[in-house]
Amino acid sequence: MSDPTPLPVPLGLYVHLPWCLRKCPYCDFNSYARRPGEPLPERRYVDALLADLEHELPRVWGRRVDSVFLGGGTPSLFSPEAIAGLLRGLRARLPLRPDCEITLEANPGAAERGRFRGYREAGVNRLSIGVQSFEDRHLAALGRVHDGAEARRAVEAAHAAGFADINLDLMFGLPGQTVADCLADLRQALALAPSHLSFYQLTLEPNTLFHARPPVLPDDDTRWAMQQAGQALLASHGFTQYEVSAYARPGRQCRHNRNYWEFGDYLGIGAGAHGKRTDPDGRIHRRTKPRQPQAYLEAVESGTDPGSEHALPRAELPFEFMLNALRLRDGFAPALFGERTGLPWAAVAGTVQVLADEGLLACRGGRWQASALGWRFLDDVVARFLPD
Repeated sequence: MSDPTPLPVPLGLYVHLPWCLRKCPYCDFNSYARRPGEPLPERRYVDALLADLEHELPRVWGRRVDSVFLGGGTPSLFSPEAIAGLLRGLRARLPLRPDCEITLEANPGAAERGRFRGYREAGVNRLSIGVQSFEDRHLAALGRVHDGAEARRAVEAAHAAGFADINLDLMFGLPGQTVADCLADLRQALALAPSHLSFYQLTLEPNTLFHARPPVLPDDDTRWAMQQAGQALLASHGFTQYEVSAYARPGRQCRHNRNYWEFGDYLGIGAGAHGKRTDPDGRIHRRTKPRQPQAYLEAVESGTDPGSEHALPRAELPFEFMLNALRLRDGFAPALFGERTGLPWAAVAGTVQVLADEGLLACRGGRWQASALGWRFLDDVVARFLPD
């Protein structure tokens, strides 16, 4: 059987804005607390982002961008004027589809009420608000700069500004949290009428303060009970779980993140940003940018390409694909594997069948997906696709 011919792959754009008010003790993202009283280098950084994009353009000539995601850090520390200038610069350099999804991450403690309307007028059409909890004692334990009342006001302000597409981030498994506490958070979130919820478990990641000084977390059984009860509550309110930690009302799935999970392509600009690109010959490349903001700015301003790049070995593509695609509740069609990797289905068919025989994968409606058991042990399932 010959290798499938690579088909056009969807393209997203991720923009990293790395500053925040305070570094949370659980956060392992590439983010940096802004020094008190120090102004953000908005103009300088936006100029650097657009110069960074200029280096990316020859690699994606003629390709249309389906989604833009402004992540961080806390992008809502940037003024609406800076975001407007950034989006104008992106549109001048890249063809965005007419209904391009443009998401901006915001934190309740770093977005004044008037800013949301400014972001909407700048072209942002989707907000992702980092609530994490509505309970003040849990927010304090997480090191958040907002309280529950601020979180509620931020969501109400987003609605008032005209945003119809609003995601709320909520954590469970927090220090001292009970199942009842978890469900109370979800009920408060649902009362604020978001279109999408990211509902995920607190994990102690390496290189974080919580990893060095672990708080006491609920035990495994309690966290599992939180997840099960939370999923049932969300389903009863019309939210469908379509990915490990993503729940949406009909038609409101996050297009940008779905592209990641379907092994699509994306440009990454900004300090520490990552990108993935499929060339016309089918080779897949990863690109990264310098992590430290100052090093990134200096690299861009020197006029050189700030990115470093490597090609993914073909032997690693099955694992890379499954690491993403099996996060989706409805899984993937075998044809997508060929389209996105350039490999024949035979490259994974044996492993897929063994996992199916073990009850960890199932084929439903022509799509391979994790079973209920496989979903619970997804890391182990995906690891089976690692090269020998």
